[in-house]
Amino acid sequence: MARNKITVAGAGNVGATAAFIAANEQLGDVVLVDIVDGLPQGKALDMNQASPVQAYDCNLVGTTDWAQTASSDVVIITSGMPRKPGMSRDDLLAKNVEIVKSVTAQAVKYSPDAFIIVVANPLDAMAYTAAKVSGLAKNKIMGMAGALDCARFNYFISQELGVSIEDIKGVLMGGHGDSMVPLPRFTTVAGIPLSDLTTQEKIDAMVDRTRKGGIEIVNLMGTSAYYAPAAGAVKMAEAILKDRKSVICSCVCCEGQYGIEGYYVGVPAIIGAGGIEKIIELKLNDDEKALLATSAEAVKNLSAKVDGFLTTK
Repeated sequence: MARNKITVAGAGNVGATAAFIAANEQLGDVVLVDIVDGLPQGKALDMNQASPVQAYDCNLVGTTDWAQTASSDVVIITSGMPRKPGMSRDDLLAKNVEIVKSVTAQAVKYSPDAFIIVVANPLDAMAYTAAKVSGLAKNKIMGMAGALDCARFNYFISQELGVSIEDIKGVLMGGHGDSMVPLPRFTTVAGIPLSDLTTQEKIDAMVDRTRKGGIEIVNLMGTSAYYAPAAGAVKMAEAILKDRKSVICSCVCCEGQYGIEGYYVGVPAIIGAGGIEKIIELKLNDDEKALLATSAEAVKNLSAKVDGFLTTK
């Protein structure tokens, strides 16, 4: 039986880490593709040499030739400029639209049946870009945002409460950035509502730190996070390749859900062999609806800018 094939576009920190995690999880053979000759080849060789230690049998290939990615089952797009100190996600928009446009076109050319997971920032706008360029069905394009943001939220909760990370089920929605909407009311610890275990003041502090989780890391080390984003992307790939039916907060195309029509926003969704198989609609209260509407409006405005870039270039 042939192994699954995963292409990771971009051999930088996020891409290389995603390739290594996918190999360690034995999700399939991995192709690491980049425009810088030598970089993907060297990293793939290094990972292959780690296989006897880590005990994985899948093969990793590094290349600058998209033809070697042909017939991939999943393509993870990490290509793009990373954020630097003082740079907002919106600052990245014009440059990364061009990069994601090019990468998506190559991905679809060689793997027309693949599922595409977008990691490049600004995340919601880049998922929208990939959807516009690829022409693929809505269930086949998704952005890795909620998986990362929930991981951050869950970690902060585990540290505050002193409980196992496995017991925490965080929920958040909206755009990937300062306008994201963590939802403590739907967040539980071993089934116990978060609000029953700590004060509102501490919950507010954790929510605030989650919203600023990305820039906190940028300010510390001068570049974007990569371990957690890579892990989030691979978790989504695993849900598809193993038909997990996992409920993952993901950036997906809403078609009327939550009053959002035609653009990509973070919502809880079931991910399996069919990609985005179902969007879960939570019964939000008025305050939560207002926060989501504000976040969705920001994403809508970014998406309109993407349309402008794609039309003029």
